[in-house]
Parts: sequence; C-alpha cells; structure tokens
Amino acid sequence: MNIRPAHLPAEERREATVESVIELAARRNPSDITTTAIAQHMGLTQGALFRHFPTKDAIWEAVMDWVATRLMRRVERAIADHDNALDALEAVFLTHTAFVAEHPGVPRMLFGELQRAEDTAAKRAARALLAAYGKRVRQLIATGQQRGELAQDIEADAAAAMFVGAIQGLVMQTLLHGDPQHVRRAAPGAFALFRRCIRSTK
Repeated sequence: MNIRPAHLPAEERREATVESVIELAARRNPSDITTTAIAQHMGLTQGALFRHFPTKDAIWEAVMDWVATRLMRRVERAIADHDNALDALEAVFLTHTAFVAEHPGVPRMLFGELQRAEDTAAKRAARALLAAYGKRVRQLIATGQQRGELAQDIEADAAAAMFVGAIQGLVMQTLLHGDPQHVRRAAPGAFALFRRCIRSTK
C-alpha cells in the first residue's frame, strides 16, 4: 500500500490521487478500481477523497488530463532537441514508449476509456489527446517532406497512422508479455523499420 501524507494542499492532493489511480491501473483492470480502493491506496477515507473530486468520473477525467499534459510536454521537448524531422520523429517515438514503460497503467486507462460506450468527459479527453498527438506527428512529417528529409511520395496521414499504430502495437505486446519494459526494448527496432519506409533516398 502506498501511504501518502494525510495533509497536502488541494492541488498536490489531486495530483497524488491521479498518480495513485495510474499505479493501481498498472496492476488491475481500470474498470474495477473503486474510490474505496483509491482511498485505501492513499491511506485516506473516501470522504477525504471526495473533498477534491465530486465523482469517480471526475477522477478519471483528471487522469486523462494529467496524461495529456505530461506526454505532450515530453513530446514537445523531444522535438525541440532536433533540427532534422526524422530525428525528431525518432525522439518522439522513444519518448512516448519510455513514458509508457514508466507509467504502465496509462495505456490500460486510455484503452479502457476509449472502449466505454458512453461519451464521458474522460473519453473526450482521451480522444482529444490522440487527435493532438496525431496532428503533431503529421506536422513533423510534412515539415520533413518540405525540407527534403522525408520521401515526397508518402502520404502524411498514412505515415502518421503507421507511426501511432506501431506504438500501439508495441503497447499491446507489452500488455501481453506482462513486462512494462518490453515496449522500451522493442522501440528502437520498430522505429528503424519506420525510418526505412519514410526517409528520403535522395
């Protein structure tokens, strides 16, 4: 059990709650995580938990917002470190897979939300994250084509879909292996294949 200090400022308590949910999701089905389990994991009462989140859905929405903010922040830092679009794409690929390895509960939460029949705030946040991520990858690919770094005859939307699909495939393999580090180990080889598909040969 991960006991946290009982008296924290409101924003720190909210973040601690989100991190607790992600930790729990790494070990169990996210749909089975109750507010009771979250409170117990944090060493709190449910009443203390609900002082910061009015409902369980509000907690799930905060989790998706936490993931989006941190992942996209890392992505932008990775891009900023490279002038070449292909190198930037590789940095994004490795950054994303490292994020998954560090937070194995995140893909389970994300996949779980996207599979829900109802259109919750958390599901909308998950869709918004995927849309923003895909748009950023397409921008990188288009920039690389403009600079002559990437092949001119590739279709940017299809290449971006392949990029995201490769990561999702690695994540699914990782879940099947039950080893959070599998995605990190497999990422370089997977990107090497992607690189061969899109790089300019001129």
